Amino acid sequence: MDQKTAIIIGAGPAGLTAAYKLLKETDIKPIILEESEYIGGISRTARYNGNRMDLGGHRFFSKNEEVNELWRELMPLQGAPAYDDKKLGVEKELAEGGPDPEKEDRVFLLRNRISRILFLHKFFDYPISLKPETFINMGFVRTMKSGFGYLGSCIVKKPEDSLENFYINRFGRPLYEMFFEDYTENLWGRHPSQISADWGAQRVKGLSLMKAVWNVLSKPFRSKDKVETSLIEQYYYPKLGPGQLWEALANDIKEMGGEIVMNCSVKDIKLENGKVTSVISSDGREFKGDEFFSTMPVRDLVNGMGDEVPEDVHRIADGLPYRDYITVGLLVDKLLLENKTKIKTLTGNVPDCWIYVQEREVKLGRLQIFNNWSPYLVADPENTVWIGLEYFCNEGDELWEMGDKEFIDFAIAELAKIDVIDPADVKDATRIKVKKAYPAYFDTYAEFDTVKDYLSGIDNLWCLGRNGQHRYNNMDHSMLTAVEAVRSIANGTRDKATVWAVNTEKEYHEEKTEGESK
Repeated sequence: MDQKTAIIIGAGPAGLTAAYKLLKETDIKPIILEESEYIGGISRTARYNGNRMDLGGHRFFSKNEEVNELWRELMPLQGAPAYDDKKLGVEKELAEGGPDPEKEDRVFLLRNRISRILFLHKFFDYPISLKPETFINMGFVRTMKSGFGYLGSCIVKKPEDSLENFYINRFGRPLYEMFFEDYTENLWGRHPSQISADWGAQRVKGLSLMKAVWNVLSKPFRSKDKVETSLIEQYYYPKLGPGQLWEALANDIKEMGGEIVMNCSVKDIKLENGKVTSVISSDGREFKGDEFFSTMPVRDLVNGMGDEVPEDVHRIADGLPYRDYITVGLLVDKLLLENKTKIKTLTGNVPDCWIYVQEREVKLGRLQIFNNWSPYLVADPENTVWIGLEYFCNEGDELWEMGDKEFIDFAIAELAKIDVIDPADVKDATRIKVKKAYPAYFDTYAEFDTVKDYLSGIDNLWCLGRNGQHRYNNMDHSMLTAVEAVRSIANGTRDKATVWAVNTEKEYHEEKTEGESK
């Protein structure tokens, strides 16, 4: 009997996890088709002149133990201090017998999560906390308005028919206007009143000012597990960036007998009798299979099916919006931001992993400081600072169409405008553009269930991951869609509902539930 084959479109977290699980739990051979030359999708790690850059910032943290076990299978936790912790005398709970990151590369580091908001040229905790420093930075008038605004939101709840109302219900209008309105519009290119509340429900489940207060009061009494995702204080991180883990997984897949075909863009999907029979690459190669897993954008998947698809499904898929992404890597001698925290760093700069930029005079969305993610991302982590500037845009708009030098100069000028760097301190720079980085929640998204139902009706097609489900998933959720799909195939239930149900339960981020895999 011929061995069954699975064709997997995309070598990101979901596609790679599907291949790995197929090899571990079934007799189906996976063949991954990746359109680019890179492994990891948007979770890849870019390399430039000896420095490594994480596209988007990827913490390895999950409330799902099955995902944590899979990560630990691929990369063990450090058993000795990392370079910066050793130099600074920082002590952490290390894994007994774990690898020494100073001697081995395939190792998870345990990192402290520090991220703040830069607003009014001052730092605020993210999420907003009720520390005296917060009120001092806001000033008396803003503080009073925020307090009364929050009390009002507790008394009168708005219908959660938009992301704007979602935030107002949790923080009150003044805090929403200060910390969410402009940033959200910058991120999506739409006002929050035009965006579905689904985005907030999936990204900041359960998070509110009341939860922030409770987090402070209950911290001494609660277990590590019971904490909002946005409030976690530590996370795992591969020594050489997230792409290192996905590259290691890709190598394991190939060693186990799976195939990965790079620079292979899928353009056509052939259907017959309610099933996918094959996919055709842009250079004319045909790949036949028994099962098909798609992590490609839903819009492209549906368009690739041609006239087989109902007109309404085509219309909705064509209207699904995406947000594109540009990151600039800057190597600088130092930052001008003063480190007023008690946390030491190798360079003496601020300890943040990333900073949400809320300054209205710039288009910059977030600022990453790669030295603080891992000292091994930076060629000279003691004497230089390697930072990433994140911009959100649409393919073809003014930002997207700028030349590399023009855009880098623009980005440097923005950082100088908000007193983050002196342009004279810039030593090197690069720019990277990513298409369809973020599936968005407006336009025809409201009708997405019609598309989902149609795709679910194709027996041997499994839609996985962020773009495959048009859902702004984290890495662990993307992986879980693959885990559920392979499990459903292995046990014969072929239940698409379990795959689509990942990251829809409202309590997911708050605490482990009895139903979760252990």
